[in-house]
Amino acid sequence: MVSFFYAGFCLPLWASETTPKANAKPISNAEKIVLVVGDSLSAEYGLTRGTGWIQLMSEQAAKETVNLKIVNASISGDTSSGGLNRLPQLLKMHKPHVLIVELGGNDALRGLSMKMTQQNLSAMANEGKKKGTKVMVIGMQMPPNYGANYAQQMAQAYQMVSKETGAELNNQFLKGIADEADSLKWFQPDRIHPNEGAQSTMMKNIWPQLKKMLAEIK
Repeated sequence: MVSFFYAGFCLPLWASETTPKANAKPISNAEKIVLVVGDSLSAEYGLTRGTGWIQLMSEQAAKETVNLKIVNASISGDTSSGGLNRLPQLLKMHKPHVLIVELGGNDALRGLSMKMTQQNLSAMANEGKKKGTKVMVIGMQMPPNYGANYAQQMAQAYQMVSKETGAELNNQFLKGIADEADSLKWFQPDRIHPNEGAQSTMMKNIWPQLKKMLAEIK
C-alpha cells in the first residue's frame, strides 16, 4: 500500500541530491514510513495538487511494489528553526523509518545566520537518529546572484551537518534542472520554484538514494 499525506505548502530554495550505489538489497514488504519536512520545493507550491515530486515518488514506489507511506509535513516558507520546532511532535506522531529534511533555503533568502542554519539542521538529524530513524538531508543551493562566497558557505554547512551527524547528504536534487543552459524552462515565472515539468527529474534524483536507505532497514 502506498499512501500520501499533505501537511501544508512551503517556500523553496534550491536543492540537491546524490545517487546511491547500485546493487541495493531487496526491500522487505513490510510498510516503511518516510517523513518529509521541507519547504515549497516539497509542497507543490504553484503546482496542481498531486503533481509534485513526492507524489510522483509515491507512484514510483507503487510501480516497484515498495510498500511505502510518505508523510509530507512541508510548510510554505518554513525555515530550519520552524522545522526543528515541529519535528519532535512529527516523529512522535508518525514514527518514520526515514526522515528527509529539505530546509535551509528560506534561511538564506532571509539572510539568517548560516551557522544557526547548520546547528538547526544538525539538531534535526540528531533528533531523528535518536528515535532510530535514518536521515537524509537535501543540500540547498542559492541562485548565482547571491555570490560565490555565500554559495560556498551554504555548501559547507550541509557537508558539516552530514559529517557531524552521519546523515546522508543529497546534493543533486535539481541536477538536470537548474544546471541546464536553458534552465528557466524548468521554473515557474518567479524563477525560483520548479514547474510541473521538473518534478519527475527531481523525484528521480531522490528515489534511488531513498530506495537504498529503505533496503538497509532491518
